[in-house]
Amino acid sequence: MESLINYQTMVSDMTGLPISNASLLDEGTAAAEAMAMCYRNQKKKKDTPVFFIDQSVFPQTLGVVETRAKYLGVKVVVDDYKTFDYSTPGLCGVLFQYPNSDGKIVDYSEYIKAAHDNKALATCATDLLALAMIKPPGEYDFDIAFGSAQRFGVPLGFGGPHAAFFSVKKSLQRSIPGRIIGVTKDADDGLAFRLTLQTREQHIKRNKATSNICTAQALLANMAAMYAVYHGAEGLQSIAEKVHQSTRILAEGARRAGHHIEEGAFFDTLKIKIKSEQAYKDALLNAEIRHINIRKFNEPCTIGISLDETVTSEDLDDLLFVLGAPSVTNLWQQLKPRDGGILRSSFERTSEFLTHPTFNSYRSEHQLTRYIRHLERKDVSLVTSMIPLGSCTMKLNATSELAPVSRPDFANIHPFAPGYQTQGYFEMIKELHDDLCEITGYDAVSFQPNSGAQGEYAGLLA
Repeated sequence: MESLINYQTMVSDMTGLPISNASLLDEGTAAAEAMAMCYRNQKKKKDTPVFFIDQSVFPQTLGVVETRAKYLGVKVVVDDYKTFDYSTPGLCGVLFQYPNSDGKIVDYSEYIKAAHDNKALATCATDLLALAMIKPPGEYDFDIAFGSAQRFGVPLGFGGPHAAFFSVKKSLQRSIPGRIIGVTKDADDGLAFRLTLQTREQHIKRNKATSNICTAQALLANMAAMYAVYHGAEGLQSIAEKVHQSTRILAEGARRAGHHIEEGAFFDTLKIKIKSEQAYKDALLNAEIRHINIRKFNEPCTIGISLDETVTSEDLDDLLFVLGAPSVTNLWQQLKPRDGGILRSSFERTSEFLTHPTFNSYRSEHQLTRYIRHLERKDVSLVTSMIPLGSCTMKLNATSELAPVSRPDFANIHPFAPGYQTQGYFEMIKELHDDLCEITGYDAVSFQPNSGAQGEYAGLLA
């Protein structure tokens, strides 16, 4: 629980919103929970509830929200945030991506106010690493912020599992899904941690539950929390600046090669309009030669490229080669790290975060290992005692299961990688599918639900 307090503190600090839960399943289902919160907040309205989603939200997030909304009777409207009518009758909430799926960073203040004027809540899907550099959602007056904590030390793993984060304004603390770890005092007046708030029907009366299908990701949340404990604010800012500077170099190279990038702020993602159809074909071929996966938009000659902290100068040179641009050495010397980009702009973060001593005390491997061991000794586990709880709580992760987490060839596969690059994953999934069909006697098994609660919900819908 102490480690999950670190997670909650990290999320609250990064997002600028005071209340955070102890994690949710993933970004898509967190978005669905945000929509459900907006619905519950406005369900007494006579009009059909409407939930607006900006068209630049990630498509996988949109898909989950639309499915969940359908069975709540909520009408989902997907449109351009600039042209949507925020006085729409029944509007219960709006969802923006910050930064959005094209990589743009947008100031949504005007549109948040318009939503609030119609008594609707404003929600924000965001990126924790970007928030080390850009203004947090709380400073824009967002009511809810959520996203994936994958970028804090958790491998891609072909799409998961990753912990989602979820934070809200204090006025919404009784409506937040999931569970919240709180700080209290024990009988001897010492510091103690406890589950302060649980909002699933397993724990409270059904009619008081905020969600019956939300799921925590404690292991992944703890991994992300320890990443923040180790790096602290300065370390995260350094990582974020490296990523952003690399993206600036790539953007400058793309422009010098004659390609088009829309004006505006970005963090780590570029949407590039290639200058000609032939150049577009050459870029795709060159990317294949250099073993680089790039996003192809459903627009003529348009690609997307996202970078992270693992990108080296050699990787940048490969990307510049793909675009037919100058080498990284020339561009690096001409772009000053503290000039341009997000830094010195209206989007630059100026507020402090991760100021608690826990995030400023463990800067070496042995210090962090001792801290983790210190927390471990506080736990009651199957190593020291029996745990009289349900089957979901007693699952164990065998060493053979945990080992692949640190194997690059297994852990670093992107969820949208082409099929020919993921044959090993699909072989394992097929073998498990066939085994479960044989054991259960069913004709087919779905692996889409990533938790028991999600599986129950999927079964009800089916």
